[in-house]
Amino acid sequence: MAAQPSRSESENQVLAQLLQKMEALQVQQADLSHQLKSFIAPSKSSGSKAANLAIDAEKASPKQADALEAPQDSPTATLDPSTTSTHSPYGSRIILTTYPKQFGIDPLTLKWGAATPEARGPIVASRHPDSIRIRNAIGAYGGSYCIYRALAVAIGELDPSHLPNFSLTDPPVNIGPHPQWADPKKIVSLDPYGHLVTNIFQSAIGRGIDVRPTIAITKAHMKIAEIDSSIEQGRLAVDNVIVLDSGDLNVTKAAVEPVWYLPGVAERFGIEESLLRRALFEDTGGMYPELITRPDLKIFLPPIGGLTVYIFGDPSNIGKPGKRLTMRVHDECNGSDVFGSDICTCRPYLMFGIEEAVKEAQNGGVGIIVYFRKEGRALGEVTKYLVYNARKRQEGGDRADTYFLRTEFVAGVKDMRFQALMPDVLHWLGITKIDRLTSMSNMKYDAIVNSGIEVVERVPIPDEMIPADSRVEIDAKIADGYFTTGVVPTKETLTQTKGRDWEDVAH
Repeated sequence: MAAQPSRSESENQVLAQLLQKMEALQVQQADLSHQLKSFIAPSKSSGSKAANLAIDAEKASPKQADALEAPQDSPTATLDPSTTSTHSPYGSRIILTTYPKQFGIDPLTLKWGAATPEARGPIVASRHPDSIRIRNAIGAYGGSYCIYRALAVAIGELDPSHLPNFSLTDPPVNIGPHPQWADPKKIVSLDPYGHLVTNIFQSAIGRGIDVRPTIAITKAHMKIAEIDSSIEQGRLAVDNVIVLDSGDLNVTKAAVEPVWYLPGVAERFGIEESLLRRALFEDTGGMYPELITRPDLKIFLPPIGGLTVYIFGDPSNIGKPGKRLTMRVHDECNGSDVFGSDICTCRPYLMFGIEEAVKEAQNGGVGIIVYFRKEGRALGEVTKYLVYNARKRQEGGDRADTYFLRTEFVAGVKDMRFQALMPDVLHWLGITKIDRLTSMSNMKYDAIVNSGIEVVERVPIPDEMIPADSRVEIDAKIADGYFTTGVVPTKETLTQTKGRDWEDVAH
């Protein structure tokens, strides 16, 4: 019997292509079968509003009904019904991502840096049924707290289709608009209209489009032990306008969530937008595939902490000619700011900044503290504590000459705060000049000045406010470029600056 001839290379390629096509047809057939089953018999769910996402066609508006169907050609996954809860508020099909010009996808027009909010358009990141087809932003509302929202939905505490009632939530004071809001290069990391959306885009909200504020402004009193001490020692006077008889401080506060205009963020750091998108996709564990598949969506709401602005004095005086401004830009340090750790100067400098801001307000100007959530130089608190351990255990003890080196050994980099985006909030406030900047950071100063804001005077922390154990930190930073009116340490003198050992309790 003659041997069978061997298949040629080209025949193998043809067979492989046919096999791929057959597999694709099988997947398509399974998907069509699932859609048919869903159409004939809608999925059962609990009786709550949260669970009834499969709205009966007779009860749903055409827009709602359309929105509940997965856009055609979307990559989808189907969960095994046996693995899903009978009380799940979601269907079994998951829309993994979308694509530009995909059928049914029509994002609202958004022109970053437009002269008016109406010309700019609303920012919509929601996957709410009435918004998912028109969403023009990647990510989710709430910054890092979007994860807790997901938990609330999963355990049935929150209706995923809930739309907020924004009545009585308007800001009690006016911020803006300012010319910087219409400059696409001045503001790229927050929505300048974020506190005004409930009024500006009221019509869209009334149509069920899930537009949400990313900035909220309120008034409050602050009670701080160091301020009480300043009053007792006569450094601050009670005026019952800024400083009350009780020692409380009158303050206006603004909470700001990040909203990134990706082309502007990339330009600010001098990189390509495509590289920024790829890095964000990879280092968030692939959480946001639309960073890759939707280059037409230029807005990203990152899952990170935002910032809080504390204003002492009349906010309407910000940026006015003749009205002085004292301010501090402060990056979060939970251990020191809240719990009083003495290994760094964070709380003492923050308290000094608040006191100087209050004095400026009492003199007819304005005082501002901007508090960023960038714990541990944005390396995180776990990394920070690991570095603390390494500093205390290294040969020779905690030394100023190895301060940054220990951080780089653990984190690979000494600082990830990257202050290039920091001035955006100053432009949102309408600031063009800072009379007194209570900060020694060369990175913050350079970022502010390079953004076009004038800094008249830089004010270092007074020596008497520096805890002994934090001398390591401050000397290392001064040697690395921090502003000082004193002597800059040399390499030799840095080796002589040492911190306390863990066992040293007699300090």
